[in-house]
Amino acid sequence: MKMDQIMAQPIIEAERFTLRPVRRSDMGLIELYAGDVRVAKMTTSIPHPYPPGAAEAFVTRAMDPETEAVVWAIDGTKAGEAELLGLINLKQMDRNQSEVGYWVAPLFWNTGLASEALEVLIAANPLKNAAMFASVFQDNPASARVLTHCGFAYLGDAEIYSVARDATVPTWTYSRKL
Repeated sequence: MKMDQIMAQPIIEAERFTLRPVRRSDMGLIELYAGDVRVAKMTTSIPHPYPPGAAEAFVTRAMDPETEAVVWAIDGTKAGEAELLGLINLKQMDRNQSEVGYWVAPLFWNTGLASEALEVLIAANPLKNAAMFASVFQDNPASARVLTHCGFAYLGDAEIYSVARDATVPTWTYSRKL
C-alpha cells in the first residue's frame, strides 16, 4: 500500500491510547520490545536476537511514503503509559482487502490492549477495505482469541516462515468482512 493512495495516515483515538504513525523517537522501545524473544517468536519477520540497527531500519521503512504496510504505534501517553505499547499494521492486498498484523509488549499482555487496538482499527477502516485477514501461530492461542473477540472468523490452517524461529510454523488464518 502506497501512502499517497490514502492521502495521509490517520491518527486514531481510543479511550486509553492513540494509534499514530511511527516516529524516530519510537526506535528505543521498538528495539527493547522486539528484542524480547517472546515477541519475536510470535511474529514472522522479527529476528532474534534483534540485530543492531534493525529498529532504525524498521522505522525508516514505516515512515517511507512508498511503504507497503501502514504501521501505527499504540501510544499510551494519554493514559500515563509508555509512548509505545506495541505496533499494529495493515498491508493492502488485492480485491479491496488488507492483512492486519500486531504485537504488544509483554508488559501489556492480557490487558485487552491488542483487542482494543484491533477494534478501533476495524472501526476506523483507514484503507476503506471490504475485508481484513490475519494469521496467528497455532502456539499463540491468546492472539487467536484477540481475532475471534474482534469478529474474525476462522478460515483454515496454513503455515508460514518465522525468522526468529528459523522454521516454518503452523498457523490459523482468519478473516473479517467490514
